[in-house]
Amino acid sequence: MSTELLVPLHVSYIQNLGKSTDDLTYHLTAHLRLNAIYWGLTALFTMDYPEALDKEDVIRFVESCWDEQAGGFGAHPGHDAHIHPTLSAIQILVMYDALDRLDVPRVVKFILSLQQPSGVFAGDSFGETDTRFSYIAVNALSLLGCLDQLDKDRTVDYIKQCRNFDGGFGSSIGAESHAAQGVFVCVAALTILDRLDEVDRETLAWWLAERQLPNGGLNGRPEKLEDVCYSFWVLSALAILEKVSWIDSEKLTSFILSAQKDTEKGGIADRPGDMVDVFHTQFGVAGLSILGYPGLVDLDPVYCMPAPIIEAKGLRKAWKGLERRVATT
Repeated sequence: MSTELLVPLHVSYIQNLGKSTDDLTYHLTAHLRLNAIYWGLTALFTMDYPEALDKEDVIRFVESCWDEQAGGFGAHPGHDAHIHPTLSAIQILVMYDALDRLDVPRVVKFILSLQQPSGVFAGDSFGETDTRFSYIAVNALSLLGCLDQLDKDRTVDYIKQCRNFDGGFGSSIGAESHAAQGVFVCVAALTILDRLDEVDRETLAWWLAERQLPNGGLNGRPEKLEDVCYSFWVLSALAILEKVSWIDSEKLTSFILSAQKDTEKGGIADRPGDMVDVFHTQFGVAGLSILGYPGLVDLDPVYCMPAPIIEAKGLRKAWKGLERRVATT
C-alpha cells in the first residue's frame, strides 16, 4: 500500500480513459460520459496537470453533446438533455475559459424551465426531482452569471423543508439525512445563495464528524460502509462550516491513499481492493486537497472546482480547509 498520492499514475489513468472504446465498460457508462470528463478534468487541475488532456478535443466532445431541441447537454452525443451533464459541460468550459462557445441564454432558459412549483428542480423533462438538481441549477446559474434570474426564495424554501432533526438534509422532503444527496448539495446551494443561516451549524457538524469510522474512512449515513467519495461530500460541508478539524485527518488521508491502484494503471477505488474508477479518483483527490495534502491545488468545496478559477470569477464564498502541508523529502 502506497503512503503517498501517486500523481503520475493517476494522470496517466485519466488520460487513457477515453481510449478504451472497444471495452464493454466504456459503452455501458455512456450515460455518464460528460460527467466523467468533468471528474477527470477536475482531478487533473487539482493535481496541477491542467494541460494533460487536449483542450480542443475535450471542447469538441462537449459541443457534440448539445441537444439543440432542448437547449441543454446530454451525457453523450445523441442523448437527451439533462441538468447534470449540462452542469458538467458548463464546468468544463469554465475551466478551459471557453464559455464563449456556449449559448448561455438557451442554457439558462433550459435550467429555469426545470424548476417545479414546489421550488425543487427536476433533472429533465421527464420530471424526476431531487435536491441534487436544485444544487446543480444554483451552481450552473452562478457560474454563468445568471443567478439573478432564479426564484431564490422558492428554491431556499424547498431546501429548508428537507432539513431534519439531526441537522442534516435529505434528497427530498421527509428523506433521511445523506452526506452527498442531502447535506452537501443543500449546504452548498444555500452557501451560493447566501442563505447559510438556514443551517444548524453545530448540530450538522457533529452529524458529519460522526461519519468517520474506525478505519479512518467516511460513510454517507449511519451504519453504512466507508467510501472514498465521502471524503469530498463530508469534508466539503465541514469546510463550508469551517470544521474540517473535527475529523481525524491523518486517518482519513491514509484511508484514501490505501484505495489507490498502485500498479502501472493508477486510479482510486471506493475502498481498498475494489476496482478503480474516475468518480472515486476525482473525489479522493478532492478530499486530499481539502485536507491540505502537499502539492495539490486548492479545490473550492462549494463548486467542486479549482479554487483559483472560482476566485478569478469573483464567486468565492467563505470556507476553510486544512492548511496546505509542505512535502517532505
